[in-house]
Amino acid sequence: MAIGYLVPVLLLACCTTTSLVPARHPAGLGRLSFRLSVLVNEQPFVMLAALAALSVIAVVDGDGATPAGRVGLALAVLTAAGLVVVARRGLRAVPALDRTLVAGLATAPGAVTTRGLPWRRILLAPFAVRRRDVVRVRDLPYGDGAPQHRLDVYRPRSRPPDGPTLVYFHGGGYVSGRKDLEARAMLSRLASHGWVCVSANYGLRPTTNFPGHLVDAKQVLAWVREHGAEHGADTGRVVVAGSSAGAHLASLAALTPGDDRFQPGFERTDTSVVGVICLYGYFGEYYGSGRDLAVESSPTEYVRPDAPPFLVVHGDQDTLVPVEGARRFARRLREVSSSPVVYAELPGAQHGFDLFHSIRFDAVVAAVEEFAERVVARGPAPEATRASVERRDER
Repeated sequence: MAIGYLVPVLLLACCTTTSLVPARHPAGLGRLSFRLSVLVNEQPFVMLAALAALSVIAVVDGDGATPAGRVGLALAVLTAAGLVVVARRGLRAVPALDRTLVAGLATAPGAVTTRGLPWRRILLAPFAVRRRDVVRVRDLPYGDGAPQHRLDVYRPRSRPPDGPTLVYFHGGGYVSGRKDLEARAMLSRLASHGWVCVSANYGLRPTTNFPGHLVDAKQVLAWVREHGAEHGADTGRVVVAGSSAGAHLASLAALTPGDDRFQPGFERTDTSVVGVICLYGYFGEYYGSGRDLAVESSPTEYVRPDAPPFLVVHGDQDTLVPVEGARRFARRLREVSSSPVVYAELPGAQHGFDLFHSIRFDAVVAAVEEFAERVVARGPAPEATRASVERRDER
């Protein structure tokens, strides 16, 4: 039985070590680092509780007196210390986000701190992302109504009218993922506070390729314009968001309003947004396509002076999408755009930090709420609206 204690402790120690010091190269090791560390990195308290429970059981059963049990207990102490370090790094997200919001939006100091963190959820129910005051309307069709063209609407149960709207696109490298996996805690919290949130599936490889994914995203925005009011949405106040590949997609959609190439059959539909939120996003070319495509596939190529405000959040230990790409994209936005650009780099954060409640992600959600409320209140810049109309008129 001592071996039965040592093995899970050894596994947890390995995951904790990977969380603290992830391997980035080669790419295969980077992917393995992500898979090993994603749960530990965002749930150190759950892991500490599991480790303590295993150790207590081992001591009560007498396994701690055996050689394997003593090795396990020593390793458990070291692992617990590592988990404390992981938790402290998660807490550092709060000041990091506060600083960037103050700098990017000229908010009062402590924007995230004043909203607070839901400690009961983080400690006692980190995997419970549903809220009683939020209704989720599932699998509504958009576009041609194909199986991959479905979306969910999160709205307040009280159904107040004219709630600001957030449209979210999942990650998965354009080959996997679904609308009900990532960022659910964010969608539920915003809906609980009066927002109408839309989370959409879109066509994936190999069935769909670029720019087909972008056309799907535009169709979601078109659906919001046409049907959002039926769910209490103010369709004139739309923020678009995404994680990983979804951030790539959200950025492209936000930077190409009214572009005929990406709106076939609905060219006259207004697909402009008032703000963009990118979580651990990829901003490069679509599968290294370069000039092989008829149109550019990197959001960087579409950055323009009348771009909407951006919030870009990335982990400094992301082994799937290195942080350098987010830094370059934010720098390019700041060089060209006249709108606010908020770039937050999270200490110790890996890819996929939005799967459940955690110190880090709930701090991010508070920052998203602060940013979204600010850009919604700001509204679209007049020059952006005029430019979008002029482009459509010229066509």
